[in-house]
Amino acid sequence: MKQSTSLVPQHVAIIMDGNGRWAERKGRPRWMGHVAGARVVKDVVAHCARAGVEQLTLYAFSSDNWNRPVEEVAGLLELFESHFRTQAEPLEQKGIRLSVIGQRTRLPLALRQVISDVEARTAAGRRMHLRVALDYSSRAAIQGALPAQQAVRGLARGTTILPPVDLLVRTGGERRLSDFLLWECAYAELLFLDVLWPDVTGAVLDAAFEDFARRERRYGHVPQRVSA
Repeated sequence: MKQSTSLVPQHVAIIMDGNGRWAERKGRPRWMGHVAGARVVKDVVAHCARAGVEQLTLYAFSSDNWNRPVEEVAGLLELFESHFRTQAEPLEQKGIRLSVIGQRTRLPLALRQVISDVEARTAAGRRMHLRVALDYSSRAAIQGALPAQQAVRGLARGTTILPPVDLLVRTGGERRLSDFLLWECAYAELLFLDVLWPDVTGAVLDAAFEDFARRERRYGHVPQRVSA
């Protein structure tokens, strides 16, 4: 059942954490956790679109993630390319626009080409705007938006300031933003979940949206009380 859009955040941002730990707890290699996490991404995107979320931003690979083992990084990049390639048609059919934010110069050429193709193919989508953050740093995005950086902004393609985030969710039990949408989350409601990303379900998302709907967002104002 589609939820009432008045109770659903317009812009949801998710730090998808816990793939590697999910695999290790099951005695599997870390790459299997990333594969399982990619399958969850498809379900989460579909669920958010059905719920009435207008914008969904997913943190897939930070600029600091290049410091991970070479084999893991290579596997992630291959997974991104495969995922974008296979999801282009489903996203187009569902009216979901896909954009990738972050640096692109360090990404493999084949991945950059796939990104450009899926962005062009889904550009007309109006049902929901899905953004995937790759080689992303919020501090770099903010710096690139400063007037003094106008001349070099082309070197930081995709690092523009996004619309304000209503609800930021981080899975995996950590309690930090990790350089993700720092500006956009100035007044975001924050929700930190112990559940690992591959274990996220529609029920987990519904509970997050219900939690959001119960919160009072004041933006610095004093709430008006109705006198008896």
